[in-house]
Amino acid sequence: MPSRRLFLGTLAIGGGQLAGLSLAGCVRGQRPGIRISPPSGMPDPLILADGTPVTDAAMWTGRRRAEILRLFESQVYGRAPGRPAALSFVPFERADDALGGLAIRKQISISFTADPQGPAMTMLLYLPVSAARKPVPVFLGLNFSGNHAICSDPAIKLSEVWQRDDPQGRVIDHRATDAMRGVTASNWPLDAIIGRGYGVATIYYGDLDPDFDDGWRNGVHPLFPGPGIARSPDAWGAIAAWAWGLRRALDCLETESLVDAKRVAVLGHSRLGKTALWAGAQDPRFAMVISNNSGCGGAALSRGKAGETVKAINLRFPHWFCENFKSYNDAESRLPIDQHMLLALVAPRPVYVASSSLDKWADPKAEFRAALLADPVYRLLDTSGLPVRVQPAADAPVKHGTIGYHLRSGAHDITEYDWRQYLDFADRHLG
Repeated sequence: MPSRRLFLGTLAIGGGQLAGLSLAGCVRGQRPGIRISPPSGMPDPLILADGTPVTDAAMWTGRRRAEILRLFESQVYGRAPGRPAALSFVPFERADDALGGLAIRKQISISFTADPQGPAMTMLLYLPVSAARKPVPVFLGLNFSGNHAICSDPAIKLSEVWQRDDPQGRVIDHRATDAMRGVTASNWPLDAIIGRGYGVATIYYGDLDPDFDDGWRNGVHPLFPGPGIARSPDAWGAIAAWAWGLRRALDCLETESLVDAKRVAVLGHSRLGKTALWAGAQDPRFAMVISNNSGCGGAALSRGKAGETVKAINLRFPHWFCENFKSYNDAESRLPIDQHMLLALVAPRPVYVASSSLDKWADPKAEFRAALLADPVYRLLDTSGLPVRVQPAADAPVKHGTIGYHLRSGAHDITEYDWRQYLDFADRHLG
């Protein structure tokens, strides 16, 4: 039965208004309640490409979700290859008394080709000692400065691949030194995470793409389809490569007896928040998806965005997205999708969007609006969606829905406060 929409007016969000609030009833698979229609000119995730309304979960799962996924692949992030046939996992270190006896530490080399000396990434895995008795859920995320930087543990292998220069001289000739150990530990509060019964798996994002533009000669891009083959306008960029690496990391975690691979949450901050969203949107094996300050190309709507725009991000980081995305510089209204539809691709799995009050470049209002506009898909799939309609005040997290959100006081960062909200959200959804 087609939906009935009764216009109710406009909805205030963080100082702005969102038109098209309506009451949806008689929709198979959807509880009666508020239906938020996107503003004029904003693509609707619940309208098929041919104009047909999506009226039940089967239409979403069988048709609309695939349409949206293909558009993000071809117009934003680029098409990535699948799992390599020769993918292999080789553990090279384990300690059962890490972090003062609180954790099990494992380090694993994940190779992408049959050559053991070929391209690979290194996973660092910390698990509570209880994992020896029963597999545990895990937070998986890439890191910015090498595995050795998330903790001062001297047993962590020092990264040997290219590193960005460090103003304090802790990186020499683009290689990490021991002085880099633990420098980003505040972003990874291991004691708190382990103490709540969760594991942490992380990989240096530079193992996949070192994050500078050199014409796609670095990282994993030359492996697929191979050197000398011309790139198409929808070929994968760096974000797609990092997301591809997260999916290969999940392949590895599925082989780990200490890990409950059906309860893996993928998480990222800033550009790696964009990455986590794209990995989680593509791969339904991720049980939960967390975006921390991901901004443009992540959780924030592109249309009407303050701070960093599509043009700004493409000019500063031309290697992040596919070439097709550059055609929307100063032309966001031409995009056939927007970022609320990326969040909707995660449904019905829980997704958490976090903003920070001083992060104007990411635009907290645009991030919240995207979460709000993803809500109808979540409700169509019989979940609680986003349980608020107005952007909350700073430090007043919303954690009781399937879409979580908070606005943290402070600047662009991932902090222990953020992690506490994610752990509470995980307790609710992962158990």
